[in-house]
Amino acid sequence: MKILIASPEAVPYIKTGGLADVAGALSKEFRKMKDTVCLVLPLYRKIRDSLIRLADTGISLNIPVGGRIVKGRIWKDRQAAFFIECDEFFNRLELYGTADGDYSDNASRFAFFSRGILEMCRSLAFTPDIIHCNDWQTGLVPFYLRTLYRDDAFFKKTATLLTIHNLGYQGLFPASDMRATNLGPEFFNPEGIEFYGKVNFLKAGMIAADILTTVSETYSREILLPESAFGLDGLLKKREHDLFGIVNGIDYDEWDPAKDKLLPATYHVKDLSGKTLCKRELLRMLFKTARKGREEQVPVMSMVTRFSEQKGLDLVMRAIPEILSFGVKLAILGKGDERFQRSFRELSAKYKDSISVTIGFDEMLAHRMYAGSDYFLMPSKYEPCGLGQLIALRYGTIPIARKTGGLADTIEDFEPLTRKGTGFLFSDYTASGMLDALKRAFCVYTDTDKMQSMIRNGMRKDFSWRRSAQRYRELYKTALLKGKV
Repeated sequence: MKILIASPEAVPYIKTGGLADVAGALSKEFRKMKDTVCLVLPLYRKIRDSLIRLADTGISLNIPVGGRIVKGRIWKDRQAAFFIECDEFFNRLELYGTADGDYSDNASRFAFFSRGILEMCRSLAFTPDIIHCNDWQTGLVPFYLRTLYRDDAFFKKTATLLTIHNLGYQGLFPASDMRATNLGPEFFNPEGIEFYGKVNFLKAGMIAADILTTVSETYSREILLPESAFGLDGLLKKREHDLFGIVNGIDYDEWDPAKDKLLPATYHVKDLSGKTLCKRELLRMLFKTARKGREEQVPVMSMVTRFSEQKGLDLVMRAIPEILSFGVKLAILGKGDERFQRSFRELSAKYKDSISVTIGFDEMLAHRMYAGSDYFLMPSKYEPCGLGQLIALRYGTIPIARKTGGLADTIEDFEPLTRKGTGFLFSDYTASGMLDALKRAFCVYTDTDKMQSMIRNGMRKDFSWRRSAQRYRELYKTALLKGKV
C-alpha cells in the first residue's frame, strides 16, 4: 500500500504535542510493515536549523494562494520524509503563533501547505492509495480532492482519512480568508466550510474525507454529544458511520525504563529496584532533600502537561491545601497559558518544600519524572487520548485521572479486593471528585503488596504502536473500498 501521511508536525523532526508522536510513529510502523510510506511536513525554521541533513529534490512548486502565486520547494531526508519549503510562511520562530496569539496568516499558510501536498505528489509522480491527514492544518486536502481536483485522473484512486486529534482546535478564520483557499463562494455556506460566519478548515476535512478517526474510542463517542462537539455535533452525527476511534500508542524504543539512557538507573517489571533509585534522585533534583531509606515514605506525584484549561489545572489549584495534607510532593513540568504558569509559580514559591514547578520542556526531566514518581495526575476536562498516562504505565507510575476520552480507554480503575487495575479514575469534573481518587490512591500507597501489584499490572500493558498501525491499515482499506462503490 502506498501511504502519504500529511501532518503539520512529526517526530523526530518537530513537535509541539501528541500529534507529532502519532505522525512519526505511524510512519515508522508502516515502514516496518513493508508499506511504501511518505511523510510530508512544512519546512519550518527549526527543522532547517536542526542537525537533520536534508537533500534538495530540485522540485519547485507554484501554488495559488488568493490572488497570487506563492513559490515553494521540496526537500527530503533519508527516511522518506518530504518538506515543503516556503520562507514567507514557515521561516518563523514558532509553528502556529507566538505568546501573543496565532499568526494572522495561518489560513494562507496552511492553504498553501494543503495544496502544496497534492502538487508535490504530482511532481514526484507518487500517487498515494491513501492520504492520511491530521487535524485542521491538513483539512483542506480532502476538500481540494473533492472540488478543485475532482476531475484529475492522477488522484482518481486516492482515498483520504482524517484524524481529529483534538476537536477544540478547528482552524477558524474570518470570512475574508476564504479567498486564501482559492475555493469559490459556493462552498461558503452551512453545508460547506462556513461555520457561524467563519471559514473552518477542520470542517472542510470532516465533510470530504472518506473516513474520520479520533484518537480513542471513548472520544469518538463523546464528540457526538453537543457538550463535547464544539458546535460540530450535527456534522459528526451525519458521518457517524464513517467515524472510528483508534487509541494512540507510544514508541517503546524511546519509552522503555529498561534501557532509558536519561535515567539515573534502569529497571524492568521483574526488578523494580532501579525505580527506587530514580525516585531518590528526582527528590534530590527537585526538592534538595532525600534521605536514603526514607524516600519510600514520601508519595511523589507528577504532572507533565500543557498549561491549559483542558488539562484540569484549575481543579489542582483549588485543591492544593488538601493535596498537600496527604504529605505528597508534587512535581509539575510544562508550559502554555501564562495565567496558569504564573499561578503555579506562586504556589511553588509558597510551598517550596512540597511543590516543584518547571516552566518549559526538559526531555531529561520528563523521563526522570515518569520514572521517579509514584503517581501521575491527569484530571483533564476532556482528553482525546493522552500520552502521559501511557508513558506513566510503561514506567510503573500509577495514573490518577478523570474518566474521559482516552483516559477511560487506557486506565483500569483499581479494585482492592481483586487487586486488578492500573490506576484510579474519577468521573465528576470537581475538586472533590479528584480528591476522592487521590485518597484511594494514597490508601493503597501504604500497602506495599498492592502498590507492587498495580505497578506491574501497568507495566505489562501493551500500548505499542503496532496494534494502532494495524487498525489504521484496516481503515485505509475501508476508505479505498468506499471509493470503488
